[in-house]
Amino acid sequence: MLFILVRPSAGSLLDIGHTSTMNHLRLAQLLAFVAGLLDFGTGLGLTFMPAKILPLMLVPVPSEEALTYLRFVGAFVAAVGASYLWALLRGGVSRLRGVFEFTVLFRFASGLFAACAIARGWLTMSWATVPAADFALIGLQLWLLAKLIATDNSAHRTS
Repeated sequence: MLFILVRPSAGSLLDIGHTSTMNHLRLAQLLAFVAGLLDFGTGLGLTFMPAKILPLMLVPVPSEEALTYLRFVGAFVAAVGASYLWALLRGGVSRLRGVFEFTVLFRFASGLFAACAIARGWLTMSWATVPAADFALIGLQLWLLAKLIATDNSAHRTS
């Protein structure tokens, strides 16, 4: 059902008839949907009810003052998630490529900071899911970007 909503218009990359192109595009759409929902939902939760969300993440609830900063961070996490969903709803390979390129930078910064903060003892090990998820998504996004760009380049050569 999701893929019907975001089906590219006629004359797009899907029209060239390559099964691998369709598979990579569908995987990119699925990744944008899952990453978007996870980030958007987590961000909203951290913004509006962090004391309820953190225990679900197995993270201790900090002081009220620290929760204010966490709410602020939650707004940015929600915005990153919304960017995936926006690109998905707008449709097209170029929008998915753009959001993957854009969010890799944010994920790298977030994942690197969280990993360093855990290593330094600023965050507990329960935060390890943050860099793990960020680095896994970076790998998937870069792989999909390479596949989509290669497909796009080969489509331009044949047209």
